[in-house]
Amino acid sequence: MATKEIRTDSLRAWLLAARPKTLTGAAVPVMLGCGLAAADGGFVLLPAVLCFAFALLMQIDANLINDLWDYLKGSDGEDRLGPERACAQGWITPKSMRLGIAATTLAACAAGCGLIAYGGWWLIAVGAACVLFAFLYTAGPYPLAYHGLGDAAVILFFGLVPVGFTYYIQTGAWTPEVLVAALACGLVIDTMLMINNFRDREEDARCNKRTIVVCLGAGVGRWGYLALGTAAVALCLTLLFAGRTWAALLPLPYLAAHISTWRKMVRIDHGDALNVCLGETARNILLFGALFTLGILLGR
Repeated sequence: MATKEIRTDSLRAWLLAARPKTLTGAAVPVMLGCGLAAADGGFVLLPAVLCFAFALLMQIDANLINDLWDYLKGSDGEDRLGPERACAQGWITPKSMRLGIAATTLAACAAGCGLIAYGGWWLIAVGAACVLFAFLYTAGPYPLAYHGLGDAAVILFFGLVPVGFTYYIQTGAWTPEVLVAALACGLVIDTMLMINNFRDREEDARCNKRTIVVCLGAGVGRWGYLALGTAAVALCLTLLFAGRTWAALLPLPYLAAHISTWRKMVRIDHGDALNVCLGETARNILLFGALFTLGILLGR
């Protein structure tokens, strides 16, 4: 898409900067947490809606922050292989992006404040940690994504935190099954980061972005991608011991789709052709979330 087709700071520019295709990564953990709460008889509509709103707004916020700071750090150059970024393409000015980040952060905090009535005042600390993570992922003196900590952060803030606290806010509890589901979710969503880092390994190395793939080599990206999805399904299978048969077995078709994408990833190996695998990975994450949530609900 050519820059001249998009007016600077237009609504279309902001929609592209929000990166709608990434929002499944925010929705799936909350969906799983709500499914677990419903299966255990604790689903409450209003806090569930607020959890979705907070998660989606924080995902958009993180996308805008990444867009701006990757641009400021020079990571989004002309050789970028992934989807085009708003600041780098001139669709949104840095000044406007800062204002957009401030507005989105405030909106996310407003949604989060609505959850205090359900989970207690201490949730402010959880929300603050989420906001801090959104900034520290690419901004600040020690950006996590530039020091090999992106994967751990994704598993924590796209798995353990959203699944666990969505469940806790509605039920007031935290069970071993919730921990398993949250960790499995985090591993699956991290496949998105892994394929991104695998595709961008040469570009990241040039701009000193020390991802796990850059630090340990392309082989870690190839096998790590496969291992993440496989480990997630293996975790789901442990739910057989908790009597959640449907939840344990329904995610298996996801593994077939994941392996198919992995084989394509290995065959393509490098270049912007890997964006096909990126799209398939997003689809696979949604498939996992839908199948796992359905399995949880069928076992209620």
